[in-house]
Amino acid sequence: MLRESYPFYLANRAEMPNTDLEVIDKYSGEVATRVAMASAEDIDRAIAAAEAAAEPMARLASYERKAVLEHCVKRFRERFDELAEALCIEAGKPIKDAEGEVTRLIDTFVVAAEECTRIGGEIMPLDISPRARGYQGFYKRVPIGPCSFISPFNFPLNLAAHKVAPAIAAGCPFVLKPASLTPIGAIVIGEILAETDLPPGAFSILPCRRDGADLFTTDERFRLLSFTGSPGVGWDLKARAGKKPVVLELGGNAAVIVDEDADLEDAVARVVFGAFYQSGQSCIGVQRILVHDAVYDAFRDKLVAATKALKKGDPKDRETFIGPMISTKEAARLKGWIDEAVADGATLLCGGECEGAMLDATLLENVPERCRVNTEEAFGPVANLMRFSDFDEALAAVNRSKFGLQAGIFTRDLYKAQRAWDRLEVGGVVIGDVPSYRVDNMPYGGVKDSGLGREGVRFAIEDMTELRLMVVRDPKA
Repeated sequence: MLRESYPFYLANRAEMPNTDLEVIDKYSGEVATRVAMASAEDIDRAIAAAEAAAEPMARLASYERKAVLEHCVKRFRERFDELAEALCIEAGKPIKDAEGEVTRLIDTFVVAAEECTRIGGEIMPLDISPRARGYQGFYKRVPIGPCSFISPFNFPLNLAAHKVAPAIAAGCPFVLKPASLTPIGAIVIGEILAETDLPPGAFSILPCRRDGADLFTTDERFRLLSFTGSPGVGWDLKARAGKKPVVLELGGNAAVIVDEDADLEDAVARVVFGAFYQSGQSCIGVQRILVHDAVYDAFRDKLVAATKALKKGDPKDRETFIGPMISTKEAARLKGWIDEAVADGATLLCGGECEGAMLDATLLENVPERCRVNTEEAFGPVANLMRFSDFDEALAAVNRSKFGLQAGIFTRDLYKAQRAWDRLEVGGVVIGDVPSYRVDNMPYGGVKDSGLGREGVRFAIEDMTELRLMVVRDPKA
């Protein structure tokens, strides 16, 4: 069970100046617990502490950073059920999905523990012409310095982990702002980090209001900003971030192509998962489903039947697949988009009903291309079916989006798979599965409005480090 209240963490230490943040049980709508909220002054103190911690963090040996990460892995395993229950309550995530996210949290820290001893460099011969005879170059990666992290509500554990774990591996102090709707998981990460010997100021985890959070973006003491969230907010933060590098992990309206040679039973099972797991609240959730004419009717009928069979309800029930959306406001917004599409000529195949934060798993077909449920990020349990007859036209249709995060292709044709990888304007192409698939060591990120940079531990470490060159001259050469 959740405790009555939780502190925030400032410069490695728990502080409880207030209990101003109410955390709501997303299924019952009741207050589940309360969390301390940081002020602008608290954030300023945390940044100053991170700046002071930059040198001692950079001096940590690889084995010391690895020990911190391995301690976290051990404690996450010991607190597995507690973390899963917290996710279930604060995010409304069905318990099986919550357990899956805790498993991914552990995976991410395991990978980071391995990668922190692999941050290498290279020896470069510089004698490319007579004038450089006797010169040799060496470069290594060094920590970039204090990092600002802003994480979202939908994966409050693992998406925070994709910032925190690489930072520790790289030797960077950080200040993390978790989503105010789902702060508990990040606070527990802070509790566990506080058990380690990280230098004072190495980390702060501060739930806060938006008015105080401006320092996460504008403060020049931060050397990197990493944001995961909505495109509108992300691009605005980049515009105000100043000189610091910015990594943006933003949204999408991910597409999947089901070609005529696909195994329909397998494709249906994966598309149902990709579209509706954790109530569709994933930036790579399946939103657009393009199906070849030759198998469209059979696929549609199987998909509708499978969608109708999904159980919705209390996320604590192990049989539940569809839990509540993050808020009644978000459910009402998406319900409005569905109604708008139907009024504009789309066919409602199933779902479409909304009660509070509970929105039925919804399938539409014949959605006009201009409708928001097609062009924008739905971020909820709705997907659109459409036909195609030519594979290249299907690829072009996937690209007719301002987003470009991931795409899925169900085909047995190697040449079509290669063509999709060559032509699709996305950060990743998944063959034989949905775009919703992610393993935590792979490079993950998007193009166009879906963001900048790549996460995945090794790739995040590259963003959190800088190359430093040394040139050596041998005067006797």
